[in-house]
Amino acid sequence: MARHYTGCMSVRIILPEPSCDAEYNGRALPQYLEALRAAGAEPVAMPLNATQEQAAELLAGAQGVLLPGSRFDVDPERYGEARVPECGEADPARTAADEILLEDAFDLRKPVLAICHGLQTLNVWRGGSLIQDLKTAVNHQLGRDVVNAHPVRIEPGTRLGEVLESTGDGGTQVNSSHHQAVRTAGRSLRVVAVSPVDGVIEAVELEAPDHFAVGVQWHPERTYQQSAFSRAIFERFVRAADEWQGGRGGR
Repeated sequence: MARHYTGCMSVRIILPEPSCDAEYNGRALPQYLEALRAAGAEPVAMPLNATQEQAAELLAGAQGVLLPGSRFDVDPERYGEARVPECGEADPARTAADEILLEDAFDLRKPVLAICHGLQTLNVWRGGSLIQDLKTAVNHQLGRDVVNAHPVRIEPGTRLGEVLESTGDGGTQVNSSHHQAVRTAGRSLRVVAVSPVDGVIEAVELEAPDHFAVGVQWHPERTYQQSAFSRAIFERFVRAADEWQGGRGGR
């Protein structure tokens, strides 16, 4: 089992409300908050209707950024494509919130953990593109109740590979609840995990030794209790945020 990070709860992680859909938020947001607390952080949820002044105040006290999933899709116009019929509607308020958080994180090199829709947003923000609707031999839309949906192959020697290695697990299965995925990786984003059956990109990370930014297409917050790998992902992220906090003067 992964070792729980035992920070002093002074590490604050900011995340936006997942969407403009209150029902979805009520179901999804608590899992992110619980996983962050269990990993030793204090989560700070930013309302999507926050003013610029409110957002700036919240960001000033945060050492890391988590971009959660959403029931909405990324607007394909953002990566230069016309919308296909299978592409869902976008959530402009969530898009605006993500951009504020990403700009702050990349300006100050705050650690970033991006999950599912968050990974897709990070990738598009960095100039990458998405597959608007997956059609492969693997069902990537099994939903929140399936813990082990399909295997992933994680590249050794990467941040995510080191996280997996720390659990003592030689391989892993992940859950899956998405119909879109990365087509081309954005600037300085390295593909570090794929679904081995169909080649769908499952994780990326920033190629920068001094900036922790990892995005996963699955939902580790949903399997925090069952999976040592899920716990280790959150613990490594929180540790990176704690290290950033301790080294502010050197940025």
